[in-house]
Amino acid sequence: MRTQSLRQVPVSWLFIAVLSGSCAIAQRPQTADSYEAARHAMVAAQLADRDIRDQRVLDAMGRVPRHLFVPAEMRQYAYLDSPLPIGENQTISQPYIVALMTQLAEPKPGDRVLEVGTGSGYQAAVLSHLTDHVFTIEIISTLAERARITLARLGYDRVSVRAGDGYEGWPEEAPFNIIMVTAAAPRLPEPLQNQLAEGGRLVIPVGNPGFGQMLARYRKKDGKLERENVLPVVFVPMTGRIETPE
Repeated sequence: MRTQSLRQVPVSWLFIAVLSGSCAIAQRPQTADSYEAARHAMVAAQLADRDIRDQRVLDAMGRVPRHLFVPAEMRQYAYLDSPLPIGENQTISQPYIVALMTQLAEPKPGDRVLEVGTGSGYQAAVLSHLTDHVFTIEIISTLAERARITLARLGYDRVSVRAGDGYEGWPEEAPFNIIMVTAAAPRLPEPLQNQLAEGGRLVIPVGNPGFGQMLARYRKKDGKLERENVLPVVFVPMTGRIETPE
């Protein structure tokens, strides 16, 4: 099982060519119908045939046009089981990791979500189909603006995008039922812990750069966080204030 991540190491054209192989070259969606067919095939083969069992998550993954969240030259690869470059040395994750993190968050109607690490805006779009509102923060301002434009153009009006350091969270909109962090942190930022509602879920890769990171889910119970380890992953490190030792 591949354990790539939403904010993974930069992906080169050569890496994509090697990873996708002749299958990608043979299947190049060019029309709205062919993109939709590729998306539904992705949901069936990459998600439902693995361990994504939440039907609402599967439905949301089938609704969001992933090809519109990647650069135009990458669209023919949008529904492959792989991450893709989105610029600024960042990537959009493979669909499986997006679906897995979403399923771990246990989204419900009425939930308010904080996402740290907007990237392309794809994960926020998926979450917005399942919750009340998504507040997403991106430390790279050019990516934040690009995601804001994409989400607005596609009608995702229940997503608010902010450029800034996600370490501090979004205190004026707290508490959040779900907090999702899409870059690896050596420790849990205290502001995020404080902004998680009682009974809330926090999904985050924990660990230092490189290997040895663990995708974890925390639940807040009686004001304390209980940790569940999910699987090893490799994410790029969270940057900003988190880099300053406490």
